[in-house]
Amino acid sequence: MDMQGHAFEQGSRVLLTLHSPRQKFFGVLMQFAQAGVEMRGVPLESLEDLARQIRAGERAGASTLFFPMHRVERMELDEAVGELPSLGESFAAKAGRTVEDVFSADGEGAE
Repeated sequence: MDMQGHAFEQGSRVLLTLHSPRQKFFGVLMQFAQAGVEMRGVPLESLEDLARQIRAGERAGASTLFFPMHRVERMELDEAVGELPSLGESFAAKAGRTVEDVFSADGEGAE
């Protein structure tokens, strides 16, 4: 596997784990800085519901979120693992639209 280009860059799909309280968010990274993480995303537990809403043609999308660095426990790139699809690939299969399309600030909601 080619590991070049695997970095936390603007536009990367990420899974963010937070503490105090413990939460997980999935989305598209907007900015990663010393102050914190800015992303367009949703709570991980809402991802399946969002995919169903998009598939049904309902107007739904992601929020712009900022989490201060002291709450960030872990950030992972959303990548397929072996035969298991990434969260983004699973979302696209269920929603009929890509994460990047649905989560973009100007592409929010169903067409």
